[in-house]
Amino acid sequence: MTRPTSLAALIVGLCASLLASSVTSAAPKLELKKGDKIVYIGNTLAERMQYFPHFETRLQARFPELNLTVRDLGWSADELTLRPRSKDFNDHATRLEDHAPDVIFAFFGFNESFAGKKGLPQFEKDLEQFIKQTQETKFKGKAPKLVLVSPIPHEDLHSRFLPDGKQNNENLALYTKLMQAVAERNHVPFADMFTAMQPALDQDSDLTINGVHLNDEGYQAFGKLLDEDLFGPAPEYKTDLAKLYPEVKEKDLQFFYDHRAVNGYYIYGGRKDPFGVVNFPTEFAKLRKMIVNRDHRIWQVANGETVPAEIDDSNTGEFTRIETNVNRPVDIFSPEAEQKTFSLPEGYEINLFASEVEFPELENPVQMAFDAKGRLWVTTMESYPMYLPGTPPDDKILILEDTDNDGTADKSITFADGLHVPTGIEIGDGGAYVAQQPNLMFLKDTDGDDQADERSLILHGFDTADSHHSISAFTWGPGGGLYFQEGTFHHSQVETPYGPERLKNAGIFRFEPKTDKLDIFVSYGFANPWGHTFDDWGQNFVADASGGANYYGTAFSGDVVYPQKHGSMQQFLKKQWRPTAGCELVSSRNFPESAQGNYLLNNCIGFQGILQYKMKDDGSGFHADPVDPLLSSTDTSFRPVDIQFGPDGALYIVDWYNPLVGHMQHSLRDPKRDKHHGRIWRIRYTGNDLVKAPQIADQPVEALLNLLKEPEYRTRYRVRRELRKHDNPEVAAAIDKWLSELDQNDPNYNHNMLEALWVKQNLDLVDTDLLKRMLTDSDYRARAAATRVLCYWRDRVPGVLDLLEVQVNDEHPRVRLEAIRALSFFEGEDLDRAQEIALQSLIHDQDYYLEYTLKETLATLDKRAKQD
Repeated sequence: MTRPTSLAALIVGLCASLLASSVTSAAPKLELKKGDKIVYIGNTLAERMQYFPHFETRLQARFPELNLTVRDLGWSADELTLRPRSKDFNDHATRLEDHAPDVIFAFFGFNESFAGKKGLPQFEKDLEQFIKQTQETKFKGKAPKLVLVSPIPHEDLHSRFLPDGKQNNENLALYTKLMQAVAERNHVPFADMFTAMQPALDQDSDLTINGVHLNDEGYQAFGKLLDEDLFGPAPEYKTDLAKLYPEVKEKDLQFFYDHRAVNGYYIYGGRKDPFGVVNFPTEFAKLRKMIVNRDHRIWQVANGETVPAEIDDSNTGEFTRIETNVNRPVDIFSPEAEQKTFSLPEGYEINLFASEVEFPELENPVQMAFDAKGRLWVTTMESYPMYLPGTPPDDKILILEDTDNDGTADKSITFADGLHVPTGIEIGDGGAYVAQQPNLMFLKDTDGDDQADERSLILHGFDTADSHHSISAFTWGPGGGLYFQEGTFHHSQVETPYGPERLKNAGIFRFEPKTDKLDIFVSYGFANPWGHTFDDWGQNFVADASGGANYYGTAFSGDVVYPQKHGSMQQFLKKQWRPTAGCELVSSRNFPESAQGNYLLNNCIGFQGILQYKMKDDGSGFHADPVDPLLSSTDTSFRPVDIQFGPDGALYIVDWYNPLVGHMQHSLRDPKRDKHHGRIWRIRYTGNDLVKAPQIADQPVEALLNLLKEPEYRTRYRVRRELRKHDNPEVAAAIDKWLSELDQNDPNYNHNMLEALWVKQNLDLVDTDLLKRMLTDSDYRARAAATRVLCYWRDRVPGVLDLLEVQVNDEHPRVRLEAIRALSFFEGEDLDRAQEIALQSLIHDQDYYLEYTLKETLATLDKRAKQD
């Protein structure tokens, strides 16, 4: 929650008065010298300081004559002894050597605290070793000064969705006390921000976004308290902090583009040869000179001097001229010419929905989503492959609208601009969730003008080694989890109020925005998964782009112990082509009955078009056989990268439209890469009417619940998403009434009941009675779906293992598969029982997926047992 600025000022004033007893005329804890280079290291508390640099602003204002240089190397979820990075990023010591710091601010203890009391001895040992190593390491012949900064308290946001922080604070208090003791005996300055921030966070002021990560006003309070704790009461500044702050923020932004550069695997990693060694050294030499220019501006403003409005970077050098290695002609077809290259089966037709001709801002579109009004949102990536120093990124989210219902867009609104390589988007909770490497951002329009005026970074730590492999393919699961995935090379780690989550070398994330829970849905050795979709009963399917592999999701979505990966698993269809990008199941009354349930798969090199497969049940899983492609093109610049059925039942395709997409075959800066074209295509079947787009936006709860009976999966998908915007008590009462009025003779009665369960899961309304009813439903598909809900409610449903024991012995293999998967999540005193129940599945007939998932579950449980 954002509080008024005036309230923030009151909070900061209150913090200062509360700290007055500890801030005296005593000598500062830390003495700085002219030209000192200061580096922050540690967890998300440090990392977010680059976005809210209130502490550095005060530091520069306090010491304007010292010409201090500050660099933020903070990294989400870092621990003293666990700081995973992608290949050749450079280890921690090397990065520090690059900056040769005179002073190191170390922010640790938060992630370690989740080990509780039993983790204290190891933390003490690690902290002692860290201090010793830091004090013995010399940069340019001199060891740096070290400052230890404690974690902040966990703020109680009084939300039923979030933890109150009581248990976390008990642990944080223990770790803070230990840090202070270790610091004192090693004569290291220590800033106890756990104690200092407590009064501010107890004021019901909402200074964090989730209880553990500070927002802008939180960092205002934190920056003042840390500054005065280390140096005493603030002096009279030579400058206005409001003038200095944007200068510091601009410097931090440019350093962010250096330190957290996307495509690091091409800059310094395994793919730097042969192309990265040509262009990136010059680019980063220029960028680092730009950063120094901004340091000088900070010093000038801190001293009260006036600086030009525009930053002069004319002294930073030129770029290397990149020659193309593409000898063939590169043709860019007009949309009309491109359309003539398409072939479709009899009865289907394709039309242009939107292109760069009508909407020049539609440049390199990459992912789309439809809102409750039926409008199409799409992210554009003109800045692909990454920031070019000196050229501010201006990628966008566009809202395309067909106002006269003729099947073509006639209106475009820029919802957000100034973005940087937004590889994924999904709408929900009154805004849009957007990939902004290395972060997940939430954008919201608060005044109804269809433009984002709130931008919040809500999750940090997704790796940036390769922009092609970054978090993408956003989709909601039926139960309200937001799924997104990343490819190999990446080493991601994300802090949450429940502890850190880590993923190494590819997988799928599952995020619950209401509860702020993040987990690793699949940890598997994908190459680069860029497709994920669900069927009517909540079974999911994953497309791995690079190799063209396609997988049945339940079987390998059980839990693992980091850095463990699931073992190799067979595909549910035979690969025809590669690489793929985007998948969808046919669920539209506009399409013929023979196509319903077919698996559609984009392919963008070699074969350019949409592959099609006939799905069928196969024991506990599925199998698919190829049928005629839905679409093919002879235009080699046609690049279908996303696919989804729209509210009208037509199929929409995002066309990246680019003659060059290979990122190993050509330089990322190859001049023949196109940056200014992009199309959205639309396929309909002429033998059936289009679907009448339902009214979803601003509809009452009762009307929305009735739309859950609609045949189209995407209609129900958007309805569940819309219901999340309503008050939980209102929806809960309406669902119960709706359930009581359902016709038990309706052929879809079981599915309607399941939809009600999913809506309650979306709203985090645990309904044990409804869950138990669905666990014993007459339809095995409903029982399997309910078993997955039970998995995610396992900590709040009494007798959960007893219920899973019944499911493990279900007559249908798919229900048993879901139960075996669910058992992989148990730990502690439940381990032995979970293993015993999982083994009961061997009493029943086996198939490939049952055997695979049992093996994976037992491996995870066994690993946990050995750790305990």
